[in-house]
Amino acid sequence: MTHTVTTHGKLQILALSGEVDMHSSPIVRKVMLDLVKTGSPVVIELSAVKYMDSSGVATLVEGLQNARKLGQGFVLAAPAGSVLGVIKLARLDKVFRIVASVAECDDLAV
Repeated sequence: MTHTVTTHGKLQILALSGEVDMHSSPIVRKVMLDLVKTGSPVVIELSAVKYMDSSGVATLVEGLQNARKLGQGFVLAAPAGSVLGVIKLARLDKVFRIVASVAECDDLAV
């Protein structure tokens, strides 16, 4: 798993790639929670994630919970294939705001 952090306006974008599993999810958790603590809306860009297990999903849920406590936005962008399947299987597609691309998060950037 690799990750990059970029800023777009007020958005903090965490782009992940590869596999988010029990080995890499602690890294994702630390980076994601540090971004949430900035107070800016956070977008988790998932288009390059090929596999995510339950620990990865739990990490995303923790990020969402922390963002909600602070009253800030938290969005999943471009989950595809098996990652979207895992999110839907857990019925979290009803909990997370999920968009097709980071560009759809412009309402959070202002």
